[in-house]
Amino acid sequence: MTLDKEQNAATQAKKRWNAKNYTQIKVHIDPKVASDFKAACAVAGVSMTSRLIHFMVDYSNTAPKRKATQDYSTRRQRRASVRHFAQQLELIKDAEEHVRDNTPENLQGSIVYEKAEEFVSLLEDAVEQLNSIY
Repeated sequence: MTLDKEQNAATQAKKRWNAKNYTQIKVHIDPKVASDFKAACAVAGVSMTSRLIHFMVDYSNTAPKRKATQDYSTRRQRRASVRHFAQQLELIKDAEEHVRDNTPENLQGSIVYEKAEEFVSLLEDAVEQLNSIY
């Protein structure tokens, strides 16, 4: 076999394996959101795919398993939902702090870094407000 045929066979085998073992998800998003996400991943030193997989797994594991309609008829149910929401915001804040705190020094004045700082501050305020209410 020539080198081209070997590479082609390997490529075809890889395509068959990927088709059998993975599902492709296509997303149409605002170019600005995509650009910001790409920059944030670059700053964090992670691939966009790995972050998206992490987000999907985390969401799948932590999202409340809801009935057809959520029941908020009792005070206890409403308080539990607010506490859960506050906990989720706290997890997001922690993740954003981690990214911000691990930003290389040469990027600490960047727009992405400043947005991360602002986002952390807003999330801290939101969690504090929710916890003070209930």
